[in-house]
Amino acid sequence: MTQNFRFYRNKFPKPDDVVMVKVTQISEIGAYVVLEEYNEISGMILSSELSRRRIRSIQKMVRVGRRDVALVLRVDEEKGYIDLSKKNVTEEDRTKCTEKFEKSRTVHSILRNVAANTDADLEQLYEGFVWDLYDKYGHAYDAFKIAVTEPDTVLKGFDIDPVVKAELLKHIGRRLTPQPVKIRSDIEITNYTYDGIEAIKTAIRAGLKFSTKEIDIKVRLISPPLFVVTTTCLEKQKGIDAVTQATQAIEEAIVNNGGIFVMKMKPKAVSETDDKELAEKMAQAEKENAEVSGDDESDMDADF
Repeated sequence: MTQNFRFYRNKFPKPDDVVMVKVTQISEIGAYVVLEEYNEISGMILSSELSRRRIRSIQKMVRVGRRDVALVLRVDEEKGYIDLSKKNVTEEDRTKCTEKFEKSRTVHSILRNVAANTDADLEQLYEGFVWDLYDKYGHAYDAFKIAVTEPDTVLKGFDIDPVVKAELLKHIGRRLTPQPVKIRSDIEITNYTYDGIEAIKTAIRAGLKFSTKEIDIKVRLISPPLFVVTTTCLEKQKGIDAVTQATQAIEEAIVNNGGIFVMKMKPKAVSETDDKELAEKMAQAEKENAEVSGDDESDMDADF
């Protein structure tokens, strides 16, 4: 059963394609590489193609074992050899190639697991339906994502063994089912005018207007003047955009009412560790508030 195999229908990339390479050896004339996407065929990046600047040390430009993005210059299909360039790769090329490579690697990993668990042949899986999914959806990864909820739509018309199909959908579900992402922003709001507390409440309500059924925005008081704006959603960028809009609305409202707004942490996806630190910070704030004798119940709710 073949485990290493090319990701795409073409056995070789074409000139001007941008590909991911892995450095295997460095010499005075340049870097020897392999193209993992194309069954690890060999290639070479000459030292003159490593950088537009003068190179004093090739070792500072490339390292053995490191992946990098390169532009295909020439393809010798008879020898199975590729000439590449690193100096002509743009940032846009790098971003697109990296995204494509990570998608392709995920697809390949899923297929390898399916082949290993069903004794199916990896090459036959690619030939049987995966390359057709690349053609139809632009990338098999995008097809697999749709298959999480619409498997019959994506796999309709393909003659796939029921055992293989069940294993495929199991691994697709494990790897590609969207996971909730928590977005958070830390802000400070102060207003020392006569109606300061009401002005702060009004500002927070302005931010909460951007809350929807899909993206539920919450604002919590940590310890005056620090507030945290959060949401949990399936699409990271949508969550960041919503929290950004909410904090901008809060800033506009509080400033218009004579207050001060300070962005302590811009909206971003946070980890469980970040959440734990926030919980500890809130617990500490509650403890300190409880230890202050003679305090009345706060005029401001902890949650909005």
